[in-house]
Amino acid sequence: MKPIRLITGILTVGFWTLASRFLGLARDILIATMIGPGPLMDAFVAAFRLPNMFRRFFAEGAFNAAFVPMYSKKVEAEEDPQKFARDAFNGLALVLLMLTGLALVFMPVLVWATAGGFAGDERFDLTIAFGRVTFPYILLISLAALFSGALNAMGRFAAAAAAPVLLNIFIVTALVLGPRYLGGDAIWWLIWCIPLGGVAQLVLVWIAAERAGLKIRPGRPRLTSDIKRLTRIAIPAALAGGVMQVNLLVGQQVASHFDKAVSWLFNADRLYQLPLGVVGIAIGIVLLPDLSRRLKAEDHAGGRMAFSRAGELSLALTVPCAVALVVIPYPLVSVLFEHGRTGPEDARAMSLAVAIYGLGLPAFVLQKVLQPLYFAREDTRSPFRYAVWSMAVNAVAAVGLAPVIGWIAPAIATTLAGWTMVLQLAFGARRMGDVARFDARFYSRLLRILAACAVMGAALYGGQVVMQPWLAQPVARVPALLALIALGSVVYGLAGQLLGAFSLSEIKSIVRRRSAS
Repeated sequence: MKPIRLITGILTVGFWTLASRFLGLARDILIATMIGPGPLMDAFVAAFRLPNMFRRFFAEGAFNAAFVPMYSKKVEAEEDPQKFARDAFNGLALVLLMLTGLALVFMPVLVWATAGGFAGDERFDLTIAFGRVTFPYILLISLAALFSGALNAMGRFAAAAAAPVLLNIFIVTALVLGPRYLGGDAIWWLIWCIPLGGVAQLVLVWIAAERAGLKIRPGRPRLTSDIKRLTRIAIPAALAGGVMQVNLLVGQQVASHFDKAVSWLFNADRLYQLPLGVVGIAIGIVLLPDLSRRLKAEDHAGGRMAFSRAGELSLALTVPCAVALVVIPYPLVSVLFEHGRTGPEDARAMSLAVAIYGLGLPAFVLQKVLQPLYFAREDTRSPFRYAVWSMAVNAVAAVGLAPVIGWIAPAIATTLAGWTMVLQLAFGARRMGDVARFDARFYSRLLRILAACAVMGAALYGGQVVMQPWLAQPVARVPALLALIALGSVVYGLAGQLLGAFSLSEIKSIVRRRSAS
């Protein structure tokens, strides 16, 4: 994949991820308005986190870290990739069916292990009930992730990137229309949409894979030499993924002992996940198969070029977002979430968490850029070791700071752990040689990006002060926030162009080539 195709692939995935994240934001606004911080929302967050935790563990984390490089290399070498994908599908399905069955039986134990602070109040039983409905989502979304990984390896990004949109469409539609026209509580419409959305996602990518020539049918699992190798590679990645999920669980355990904290941190997390998902995940999805193919072809110069341009693009898009989250968190949170059952006190709490997560946003994105260097070489052991240290930092910070500063400790711990992980990945990659090092252009552009972001941050701060009377008004605050965001975007665009952080002519060239392809 040429660098221009790498960038257009990132933009394709980014477009669909952006659509999904904006619909997800609409979903979260509806949840905050119709349900609001409290026992119901705390229980929903804890229940929904269970399948998502295992999804990252099996699908997006361990499994894809092993499957995508192997599948990409088989595609490159024409070594019957379809047989390998079919065997991987059947083996993954068997493991997930067993996991789902065990989880449904032992759901009370899972809830106690992940949200011990709920024990003794209504949130505990609610989470068990919600969890038994939502957990089968892990089976559906993990199988969908396999098809998505195969499509990405073949350079077909659109369907896989569009699939997550379906879940948010289901939820938004159900919350808007269900309680009003069909009756019932909003929370149950929300809960039942999760497995139904998983079915829709799996169907979409399965059909897309069929049209791309990948025909998979369920069958008896076979322990071939390739599957044994896949398992050997996946186990360290699974441990690394498990360690990262421990970070989330430690944070949830700490937050579950504070009233509304689980809900506050969830909404703050969703806000910073918007740029993270659009940029970081898009880059990781496109970069991993590309680097894997380049290693197979021994194209080290092209690999370094792709790696450097991915890092450059990711920081050009996410550092300004991080600055905005730190400088204007309250206007963002107030306009988006302060409606219905979510009040000013909730908005102030969430804005503090948003600012702290904003400080860690560049680290979370850089992880997505650096990890493919390891996964493309089928090295999942090193990220596991780094993740263990990251987990230790997270646990010490979250548990140690909670008695001193309260519910906000998990947010601080998450940001510290993110930067710890990035530093380890960066230093560890040095042994891979020049192919794993950013080129001179990257560092030159980075300094200009930071300067442009500083100018933008000053403009946002000044704009917030000037617009404060309108930002405090229930009706005027929406256009005022839009004007503030537009101000920041224009200032960053002009400053970036003038300082040489990026070139509008390059962006136009990419768009023209994408349109012509």
